Amino acid sequence: MAPAATETTTTETQPPTVKLTGAVGPYKELAPIGYEKEAEENGKGGFQAAKYRNYLPTWGKERYSPLEPFEHCDHGLDADPALPDLLPQGVTATELTPAIGTEVTGVQLSKLSPAGKDQLALFVAQRKVVAFRDQDFADLPVSEAVEYARYFGRLHVHPTSGAPEGFPEVHLVHRGAGDKTAETFFQTRTSSVAWHSDVSYEQQPPGTTFLYILDTPETGGDTIFSSGVEAYRRLSDGFKERLHGLKATHSGIEQVNASRAKGGAVRREPVVSEHPIVRTHPVTGEKALYVNPQFTRSIVGYKQEESDALLKFLYDHFAYGADFQARVKWAKGTVVVWDNRVTLHSALVDWQDGQRRHLARLTPQAERPAETPF
Repeated sequence: MAPAATETTTTETQPPTVKLTGAVGPYKELAPIGYEKEAEENGKGGFQAAKYRNYLPTWGKERYSPLEPFEHCDHGLDADPALPDLLPQGVTATELTPAIGTEVTGVQLSKLSPAGKDQLALFVAQRKVVAFRDQDFADLPVSEAVEYARYFGRLHVHPTSGAPEGFPEVHLVHRGAGDKTAETFFQTRTSSVAWHSDVSYEQQPPGTTFLYILDTPETGGDTIFSSGVEAYRRLSDGFKERLHGLKATHSGIEQVNASRAKGGAVRREPVVSEHPIVRTHPVTGEKALYVNPQFTRSIVGYKQEESDALLKFLYDHFAYGADFQARVKWAKGTVVVWDNRVTLHSALVDWQDGQRRHLARLTPQAERPAETPF
């Protein structure tokens, strides 16, 4: 089992905003930093109250020390590849696409044995994203959900997002009933698509990741995923060879600056990390492209124009690759588990009439990204 987080609360005053030199793309910040309390807790303006008020976000003033390295052991390495505990007889597993995505019904994640959890880690690494339907995860005590996810790695505490009171490890994706911030965003932008791998700026970014629905619009608010493994496979051998050995910087500075500019929370000072552009999954051995337009900033050793040109090609490759993408439609009781090491994803802000969209994410960190020779 992964060790507990080594971060500690401090009472430091906020330091000045940090700036990053070099080519920095715009950080597309859509997440609100507040909500109308009366509407969420009691219902208002034709909207019902939030179904899971114990998951309403809070933004405290706590401060955390920098994250310390830890040794991560992926449980997928211990799994029975036949998956007898995860997919026994009677469970239905339907592939969403050949390259990425599976939908599963008939198994309850909260009831899995340690062997079943090991198989879950392996299956998600193989299929990249798996949507489990009819789950009771959201109805568990928050503390039980947190401990469940801790099995898969040290839980990440997000530097800026809202969290349930007393549970900073839970990253909340919350847009309250009647929220209008998306309207302001679309006054200057044409699309809400923001491909990313979660907090890839950390030295040890996430691996097996859990996202579960609390409240969902009647229609819309889907999440799309793209396979970094298939994106890599589609490249020519010569291009693959050019990418191997290259590293890129991933920055958390813009996310923190965006939160500060809006008066939001900053729990930890931002970091910039260097990761290989092609990383190798420790369980499957598959190679995957590991760049994303939200957090990747530049290729180490390249001049700005060179870096921008190559990164734009890779970003466009992901964006145009509808034949290695999968779309998950949210429904009550859905838990989506995906591997942040080998996928990109984006929420779609497309629902109408100010309906509530409320989800919780548990984000176990994994190993430091590494690659094997071409």
